[in-house]
Amino acid sequence: MVTSSSLRARWLTLAGAFAALCLGVALIATMGLGLAATLHAPEQPPERFAGAPVVVRGAGELRVPSSAGERVRELARPRAVPPEVVAELARTGPVVADRSFPVDDGVVGHPWPVAAFGGYRLIAGHEPREPAEIVVAGDPALAGRALRVRTPAGVDSYTVAGVVAPVPYERAVFFTGGTAARIAPRIDNLVVRASPEAVRAATGDSGVQVLTGNDRRRADPDPDRDRDALIAMNALLGTAGGVTAFVSVFVVASTFAFAVAQRRREIGLLRTAGATPGQIRVTILAEAAVTGVLGSAAGCALAGHGASWLARLLVQEKLAPGWFTIGEQRWPYWAAFWIGVAVALSGAAAATMRAGRIGPVEALREAAADTTVMTPGRWVSGAGLLATGLGMLAWRLLSDPGEALHRKTYVTQPMLLISAIALLAPVLVRPLTRAVAWLPGAIGMLVRENARAGVRRTAAVAAPVLVTVALAGSLLGATATIDRAKSAEMRTQAAADLIVRGGDREAAAVRAVPGARVMTSAQTEIYTMEDGVAPIRSRAEAVDPATLGTVRRLPVRAGSLAGLDDDGIVVNEEWAEHTVGHRVDVWLGDGTPRSLRIVAVLATGTGSNGVYVTARNAGGAPVDRLEIATGDAVAVRAVLRDSGAPVLTREQWLAEQRPAVNRQTRAGYLVVLGIALIYTGIAVAVTMLAATAERTHDLAVLRLAGAARAQVLLVVAAETLTVVAVGTVLGMIVTLVNLLGIWAALATLSVWSAIVLPWPALVAAPAACAVVALIAAMPAAAVALRARPMETIRR
Repeated sequence: MVTSSSLRARWLTLAGAFAALCLGVALIATMGLGLAATLHAPEQPPERFAGAPVVVRGAGELRVPSSAGERVRELARPRAVPPEVVAELARTGPVVADRSFPVDDGVVGHPWPVAAFGGYRLIAGHEPREPAEIVVAGDPALAGRALRVRTPAGVDSYTVAGVVAPVPYERAVFFTGGTAARIAPRIDNLVVRASPEAVRAATGDSGVQVLTGNDRRRADPDPDRDRDALIAMNALLGTAGGVTAFVSVFVVASTFAFAVAQRRREIGLLRTAGATPGQIRVTILAEAAVTGVLGSAAGCALAGHGASWLARLLVQEKLAPGWFTIGEQRWPYWAAFWIGVAVALSGAAAATMRAGRIGPVEALREAAADTTVMTPGRWVSGAGLLATGLGMLAWRLLSDPGEALHRKTYVTQPMLLISAIALLAPVLVRPLTRAVAWLPGAIGMLVRENARAGVRRTAAVAAPVLVTVALAGSLLGATATIDRAKSAEMRTQAAADLIVRGGDREAAAVRAVPGARVMTSAQTEIYTMEDGVAPIRSRAEAVDPATLGTVRRLPVRAGSLAGLDDDGIVVNEEWAEHTVGHRVDVWLGDGTPRSLRIVAVLATGTGSNGVYVTARNAGGAPVDRLEIATGDAVAVRAVLRDSGAPVLTREQWLAEQRPAVNRQTRAGYLVVLGIALIYTGIAVAVTMLAATAERTHDLAVLRLAGAARAQVLLVVAAETLTVVAVGTVLGMIVTLVNLLGIWAALATLSVWSAIVLPWPALVAAPAACAVVALIAAMPAAAVALRARPMETIRR
């Protein structure tokens, strides 16, 4: 009976707690449902060779024995199908050779005979019959036109003999089989019209892959596209779920604790009337349990709609495959439900433990003014979390500063500091209030004194603002600071005058220009067994060592770039073995084992300082870029004019390489940050509404003291803005500490770049909180002022 009466009497405060809990559980369950959907996915079917009976492909896996058994890694560049294997397979049945090579920008070339296996169909014209004919995908009106096409063999004019309907997995141009063989002699795949058993018998132990059934997808342009998308989405939703759970638990626990703190006068009266501490605790915990169960159930009901919206957003923003949907998993609902109930009970229990211990007179005295806000438990928890957060930051700087630049780290690091500052907020409220509440006269005095007297209320309302500002500033500031550091690092290292996307043909032409020095580079990978358990893949560049020092200013920590030769390798400090002169066993991009001598060691930097080898150790990767140092850029452009190769100046290339927030990344920020910040905005409204409704007695006293309604409303508005300002300052403190940690990590990695404060977000977030808080507080205050002051005081 006491519980039902209390629920009716405290409906406004409990409604705020119910709303916060409902939304928090909905967010946790939504993220859990999205995360569960990434754990189970249908296997990606074959695309390019869906119509092929058997596909033979060169060795594409690196198999390395280890202490835990044989380990397998995909090679960066699978080997070609050997000619002797092709000849042997031709005896088993008809074969069709497939070759792939770059054509212009983002387009790939193939021989026409393989088009039928990938679902291509002519919608205009005919197949290519002459060496100068091609088939393109797109508009049927292209049939009959002449196009200049750039391939690894140079730029030539071709006639569009036919047009095929586009396919979703690639942009292709088809040549005759003879033309494709002239451009790219290497055979990447071989379609064999024979039984799989006959093909396997013919290939024997040659090391090639015989692909049938769903395994044929291994020959697709991106065979693990869906898997990689799900892995990335799993990491994104895991991070988003962690942030969401933290924000939800933080806000819900704060809301319930504040709701109990508001009842100190009621608790004092109940104690005076003879209620025992146990009875008070049971009553409040029962109310919290009822609110927790109802709010959690409502949140789970909302989560179904939220998860469907989340899945559509992820597909729309191309973060998830087109087939991605939310499954029928039930565990996210149960997990979110019980988390909600547990948080509601723990938030109320923490406050009732103290409320039940104090005596009746002391409870009434504390209800009039906050006298003892910082309990020993709050001091220990706040100081402990602060020491843990700062200690982990220092430990990363000393042990592995590169870890501080990972998204998982700079997303989770602020949470410890936010929790610590929120617990210690009552200590900081009074000095901050004096600093921000600078209004002169009686209104300024009232704002300062009310905020100082109601420390609990001020800290509770400022907490959601703290979360909003700290998360927005820390996440966006960390990303912007790291991106600026990467741009500064690239600018420092780039010394070439011109950068050309080209190959050996363009390099030979440039070398004929007097005074021009050109470095060719090929993107490849190097594999090592640094941990003795599994091969580790490192990004590498195969370069011309004679000109490397001319066009690159690399941060050499030991050794010399001049020592790079076919027996050498340049590594960075992240490698387990990075002693100059020592030899390391590696596998090249095509799986060839080599033992190379370390000739130089580079600083780790932001992670872009990879490995350097010579062209002999490129693992078959073709030259794809030229970096040119020259005093006669006009002459270089002249010799490259007919090649069609894009020529960029240093500034143009740096602008192109500058880290940018693309559409997918913005969508990721929306998931990780936007939802959490919207929730904290709602929490600001709920907390402010409850705090203002509690102050009807104070507002009535102001009216009796002679203040007009407009003056009272002005005081409420000023107090609201003051509390938002306090939360903003606390959030800025967390932001600055986190960004200083990232700056220190960059400096430790020999990257000197300024901190970037995301001012648009740091202005917009507090402004939005201020608007939401005013919208919640002002109507509540206006309603409270409708009644006569004496009637309000008597109630």
